[in-house]
Amino acid sequence: MPALRLLGRKWLAASDDLVFPSIFELLFRFVWLVLIALVVEVLYPITWQCETEGWHGGAFVRLYLCGTLALQACLMLLLAALAQQSARGTITDTDSRKLVAPLLLLKVFLVLPEVGLNVMGTMWMFCEVVECTVTDKFSSIVIQSIVLFNWVQLGLTVFGLFMVFDPLGSVNYGDIQDTPNQVRHHRKVTGLWSRRFRWAFCWLKRDEHGKEAFQQVAALLSALFRSTDLVPSDVVAGCVLLRVRQKRETREMRRIQMLNDEEPIYTTDVNKIFSETPPWMNLEDAMHYLRLSIAAYGWPYVLYRHCFTGFCKLASHLTCCCCRPKNSIVTDDNCCLCHFAGVKYMSKLSADDIIFASFNNRVFELPFCVIADHDRESVVVAVRGSISLRDIFTDFSAGSERFEADGLPEDTAAHKGMSMGAAKMLRRLLPVLDRTFQQFPHYDLVLTGHSLGAGVAVLVALKLRPKYPHLKVFAFSTPAGLISREAARFTESFVLSIGVGDDLVMRLSVHSIENLRTKVIQTIHATKLPKYRIMLNGFGYALFGVPARDLESTWRRPEDLEANNSDDSDALLVQGVSTEAALVSRNVFARRFSSARLFTAGRILHIVRRKRMGIEKKVRTQEPTYEMRWACPEDFMELQVMPRMLLDHLPENVHRTIQTVIEEKHSYRVTQVV
Repeated sequence: MPALRLLGRKWLAASDDLVFPSIFELLFRFVWLVLIALVVEVLYPITWQCETEGWHGGAFVRLYLCGTLALQACLMLLLAALAQQSARGTITDTDSRKLVAPLLLLKVFLVLPEVGLNVMGTMWMFCEVVECTVTDKFSSIVIQSIVLFNWVQLGLTVFGLFMVFDPLGSVNYGDIQDTPNQVRHHRKVTGLWSRRFRWAFCWLKRDEHGKEAFQQVAALLSALFRSTDLVPSDVVAGCVLLRVRQKRETREMRRIQMLNDEEPIYTTDVNKIFSETPPWMNLEDAMHYLRLSIAAYGWPYVLYRHCFTGFCKLASHLTCCCCRPKNSIVTDDNCCLCHFAGVKYMSKLSADDIIFASFNNRVFELPFCVIADHDRESVVVAVRGSISLRDIFTDFSAGSERFEADGLPEDTAAHKGMSMGAAKMLRRLLPVLDRTFQQFPHYDLVLTGHSLGAGVAVLVALKLRPKYPHLKVFAFSTPAGLISREAARFTESFVLSIGVGDDLVMRLSVHSIENLRTKVIQTIHATKLPKYRIMLNGFGYALFGVPARDLESTWRRPEDLEANNSDDSDALLVQGVSTEAALVSRNVFARRFSSARLFTAGRILHIVRRKRMGIEKKVRTQEPTYEMRWACPEDFMELQVMPRMLLDHLPENVHRTIQTVIEEKHSYRVTQVV
């Protein structure tokens, strides 16, 4: 940061991104140099015995060998200089790396003689044009290998240039300061992202709302990252630094709580947690409905959980193509009803208990199942979560749009992709529910889902509640950017939302991503480490955790981190940060993709792994593994860069957590009785 300027334009790489590529190529070329030197030692005397007429004999070979040897030596010196220069200074201290651009330009120009020499090597070894036969097998293999690897390396170089090419790299930040140019630039960036999506995901264009989803996600990405002057490696380094910063903030918070002798927020007492809740809010029912929401994932989830035996587990539930009934309750499944087989296997239900199953998966359209749960006398609507690329585009169509339902304030807004998914689902669901409740008039209506399915289930429930006032929703890992605050408060009476640990999706919203972008920029400015050190530390953190010494030694002035918690971009005007970088950051902090802030819905039970203290780390005790509390939506407005932020979202881990809490609760009761 900022992006590297070369050949009059910006690229999607920075001047401090060349340390590891240069070292890797340096080692690779050192091996080449040693092998070429050995070949020259063997072949150079022999070349004088070859035909010398014209350039088809010994002179041609000597030129190739000596030229390749000299070029490799020059490139090694150049790569060593590039690595040394690229490693200097912090991420924002570009002045200390001002020689990187001319050195890189020189390396680009040296590609021309490298291509020429490689053409000569190809003519000698593969085209039989040069009249100088090599009888030494070792030398022949070495030259052929070097020629082939050189072509591969040149191909990778071209591919690398393509990957870091920025189509809008010729635009300077100063050229888009006025509002008309900002709007024009935003349209260009949005169009660029949209074209990338249409090219990369061309099969999605056939969906009814495919192009609309491309445009929505393109507008979001354009608004988030335009004019930030961040390159991909800056974002990765910023996330590593955020992990250190957030661990430091957590340590300081715990220290303050200990000094103030505050009561712990979380508790292991399950009975205390549910003492003031309605009877239907309990972990046993939650685990039961979570199993049904997991079943909605169908056969892909079975194969994911049972990689080697999944097909065998599904085989007994499959339906032969010729035996499939014409008036099937299953729609949009394949000929053998594989999705339906997955639902039956995971739910442990018979086909008669599954009233309807739609597996139509399009952009803004999710599969769902309607199940007759006779044990609990309820009709269950299980909505599938994200499992396909179409679902990802539904997730990231994260703009807000007006959402209308009886009982909600007039200005209620909801996640656009989930709102459209709920509207499409209702068209199929309403006739099915009418028929089902004619058959089971005394049953209750329960909706459940995980992740994206949880968000859609909540919005569908809001639409259905006037007709079914006693419905309930069991939502798991509900996305944060779902619905406006007053509507979220309205859902607390009929929605139980359960989240585990550091779940990423429960904190994922447009607002939290914008805050993450802001914190990444602030944290990058605050560090005193070069980028290559941050990347190396990141590997160490992933394996061994963040050591206590890094909580303080990573920053220029650790006390400035607290000041940067506000959106005051003037704090960025520190030593080594350019004025342009500060102006870019100030513009970014002030910019918001959506004026409406969206929150997660329902009454939120947050379950976390209990931190073992003192002797518990060494001795196995009977203390509970997890602790929990009732949280509010505002607690999930900031993204946390944690090791388990993806794992805690997986449905099997949510199920395992709830199951462990229930088992430990029962074992604790047995211990008390004994």
